[in-house]
Amino acid sequence: MKTISHQTMGEERALYGSQNILLQNCAFDGEEDGESALKECQHIQAEGCRFALRYPLWHVNDAKINRCTMTEGCRAPLWYCQNITVQNSNLSGTKALRESSNIQMINCEINSGEFGWLNQNLHIENCKLTSDYPFFHSKNLQISHLAMTAKYSFQYVENAVIKDCKFQTKDAFWHAKNVTVYDSVLNGEYLGWYSENLKLVRCRILGTQPLCYCKGLILEDCETEGCDLSFEKSDVNAVIRGSIESIKNPIAGQITADSIGTLILDALTNCVIHTKNK
Repeated sequence: MKTISHQTMGEERALYGSQNILLQNCAFDGEEDGESALKECQHIQAEGCRFALRYPLWHVNDAKINRCTMTEGCRAPLWYCQNITVQNSNLSGTKALRESSNIQMINCEINSGEFGWLNQNLHIENCKLTSDYPFFHSKNLQISHLAMTAKYSFQYVENAVIKDCKFQTKDAFWHAKNVTVYDSVLNGEYLGWYSENLKLVRCRILGTQPLCYCKGLILEDCETEGCDLSFEKSDVNAVIRGSIESIKNPIAGQITADSIGTLILDALTNCVIHTKNK
């Protein structure tokens, strides 16, 4: 493996098509304002590097990125990639990951609008994410210990397992399919509308009008706060610890809660609703 260290490269396609390269403490920056520094590369390692120019890693196969910084000017840094591991790094450019597969992000801090679109086999662990529209139309996600602040999260996501996370998001999981969330805090409005086979286990759910128009919705041992007009037009099986503010017109299934503030049933329903406390 060839080693390149302590160099600054700003030209267009600086290392285009390179293979078997170790980059140590390099910077992709400069007046040349060149794009696509590592396009069409294979078997790349980057340690302690700074990426400040657009589109540095497109069509890259097999890369390990550690202790690197991708600045706000590093727009769309990872597209059409395969087999990439990003660790202990900061990503600040918009559209930071798209149409890629077999990607791991571990111990990273990410501030990126439209992050994580149209990916497959994405593993995220112990990261912080700020984004307006993350994970759109991605499939096969394994996510744990993610602290996320976002607006429209996980729309059209399929096949995801999420554990021990904290999400502050305007809404999440719209039209999602086959998603299971364990031991997480989900704080936001209109959670999970139009989802299919969404399962929440030991989660804390906060915010107005959650979980409406759902199919195959399951809640196991969950808590709620400020959840009014919940489960409207949903097929739901739910066990809720404590109280829920209000439930409105679920269409099928069974709901059990310690108490319900207001139960609104002004349409036909096949849902059985139990309260433990009178």
